[in-house]
Amino acid sequence: MKKEFTDYLDAVNVFSATKEEPSFMSALRQQAIAEIDALPLPHIERVRFDRWPLFEITEAGLSGEVAVDASVPAFDEMKNNPTIVQQDDLTVFEQLPQALADQGVILTDLFSAMQDYPELVESYYMKKAVPINEDKMTAAHAAFMNSGIFLYVPKNVVIKEPIEALFYQNSASDAHFFKHVLIVAEEHSEFHYLERFMTVGEGSEKASANIIVEVIAKNGAKVKFSAIDQLGEHLSTYMNRRGYIMRDASVDWALGVLNDGNVIADFDSDLVGEGSHAELKAVAISAGRQTQAIDTRVTNKAPYSIGHILQHGVIRERGTLTFNGIGHIIKGAKGADAQQESRVLMLSDQARGDANPILLIDENEVTAGHAASVGRVDPEEMYYLLSRGLHKEEAERLVIRGFLGSVLTAIPVKEVQKELIEVIEGKL
Repeated sequence: MKKEFTDYLDAVNVFSATKEEPSFMSALRQQAIAEIDALPLPHIERVRFDRWPLFEITEAGLSGEVAVDASVPAFDEMKNNPTIVQQDDLTVFEQLPQALADQGVILTDLFSAMQDYPELVESYYMKKAVPINEDKMTAAHAAFMNSGIFLYVPKNVVIKEPIEALFYQNSASDAHFFKHVLIVAEEHSEFHYLERFMTVGEGSEKASANIIVEVIAKNGAKVKFSAIDQLGEHLSTYMNRRGYIMRDASVDWALGVLNDGNVIADFDSDLVGEGSHAELKAVAISAGRQTQAIDTRVTNKAPYSIGHILQHGVIRERGTLTFNGIGHIIKGAKGADAQQESRVLMLSDQARGDANPILLIDENEVTAGHAASVGRVDPEEMYYLLSRGLHKEEAERLVIRGFLGSVLTAIPVKEVQKELIEVIEGKL
């Protein structure tokens, strides 16, 4: 007999007490559980995911009994830059140079942050970027979140070295993987944040993931956000990354969506301040019988805000990949600019790809445009490469590199470019 969400209330309360959560968090969890059933699923164009196992809540996921996988890097392999490493719901490594701590930078696991900085966390946790009752997925996340991190960069602090977060999911565990990343960039702060989600181990346990990343960029802040996703084939994932971007602030997103399992994703930027700016570059690869559906949205809520989307995807075998690019200019956002480009390359007759451009314009005196395409490899291009003595696999790899190259070269951080290329080569 399938459990109702309210059946988990006692287990959630025990979990909250065990983690010594402040009262606002336990109240938020109870509110979310009470509202889940009445809320709709998020709407993703052209993708049916209502039967995916996205709500596989387990007692292990609420008990902290998940085993650590031996493939997590040893501490001495870490660099000296700010770093945090989590295996499922356990923080296994945390490093913040003293000079940054002295300036007020915070990088720690979310539960420690709730205890040490409760007012700070309460001010932003699912308050600005992602509301708990937006839909069934966000409410489930609020109710059953079992791990995460908190990054806070004070006003005028500029961090030159990258801040890294590594999140490992153990493939031998069936515990739910509900991770929350909360990033607050105070006024005129600047930094580069790089996160990696990765499944490790040789197991094949089916599990569900619900990941929410909130980036609050205050006036004049500049955030470069990079991510490389490599979650496993037995994990069904909901991923929500969202920026709340204030006056003259900017968030540059560079995302590699290179998972092996089924994924639905929301990559959103809310441009709430005049002169705010969001650039999103994403590459994605689907293969096997995998389905990945990505909604990428920029909402221009303020005058002279700028939002650009550039995303390219490749599909092999029987994979499915859907890009929904959504540009929405709200009434009152004069001088706003919303541009998007979504392109999908299919390498198989059995692959399925969609690139759906959506522009919603509620204001005059704005600039908006879109480009979208779905197609197969040019036979003449392949013939030329094969005629030069290349094997089919090598030729396909070159075509893919060329197709994704326009996105990769636009990523502002060279180290991320290089790592993404290495991961793509490995996936191919």
